[in-house]
Amino acid sequence: MEGDTLMHNNNISPDYYKKGKIEVTDFIIDQQLSFIEGNIIKYVTRYKDKSGIQDLRKCRWYIDKLIETQMDIKLLEEDR
Repeated sequence: MEGDTLMHNNNISPDYYKKGKIEVTDFIIDQQLSFIEGNIIKYVTRYKDKSGIQDLRKCRWYIDKLIETQMDIKLLEEDR
């Protein structure tokens, strides 16, 4: 089955996502995280093994975006 082959392909699921007892994507799904939250988790967990500071900068970008969206939501709720 093609889906099974993709799951075993290291390009889809590289080793830096498999450290510990749970794969990063499984944690993101289990916790029902949003796209932005999932990317924060992804970049912060892989930075030591992949792109270092570049991944931390990407993580910071997503954190800033999450803060921005939460502030927008709070403003909308206050306007009600």
